Amino acid sequence: MAGADRQMGSWKEKFFHGMAEYGINVIYLALVFAAFTQYRRLLLAAHDIDYTNFGVALIEALILGKVIMLGDMFRLGRGLEQKPLIYSTLYKTVVFTFFVGVFTLVEQAIKILWAGKSLAAGFVEFLDKGPHELLAGSLVIFVALIPFFAVKELARVLGEDKIWALFFRGKIGP
Repeated sequence: MAGADRQMGSWKEKFFHGMAEYGINVIYLALVFAAFTQYRRLLLAAHDIDYTNFGVALIEALILGKVIMLGDMFRLGRGLEQKPLIYSTLYKTVVFTFFVGVFTLVEQAIKILWAGKSLAAGFVEFLDKGPHELLAGSLVIFVALIPFFAVKELARVLGEDKIWALFFRGKIGP
C-alpha cells in the first residue's frame, strides 16, 4: 500500500514493494471496473444490446493503478494529512474519480476514431446520450473508491504492517 515515508534497504526491496503495491491497486481497480462492466452488460442485455469491454476495464485498472502510485509519490493531498482521515480519503477519491472520467472520455474518443467517425460527430453523439452515463459511472466509481482510499490512508497512519496483520493474520502483535 502507500509507503512514501517508509525506509527500505536495497533497490530490490523497493522494486518488489512497488510491484506489490501496484498489483494490489490493479487487482482492486480491475475488480471494480469489471463489476461495473458486467453490470452494464447485464443491463444492456435486457434491451438486446451486446456489451463486452472487459479488456478496457483491465487497461483502465493498469493505467489508474500507476496514476494512484504517482499520486502517492507526489503526496497528493499532503496538506490534508493532519486533518481527520475522511478529508484526505474523500479528496483522493474525488481526484481519482475525475481521472476515471477523463479515461472514459479518452476511451470514447478512441472508439469513435476506430469506427471511422470524426471527433465532432462523436462529440455530438456523446452529448445526445453520454453525459448521464458518464455521471452515473462516476458516481459508482466514487463510491467504490472510498473504501480503497480509506484503507490506504489507514495504512499511511497506522503502518502497512498493522493493516496487513489486521486483514490477513487477524491480530496485531506477536
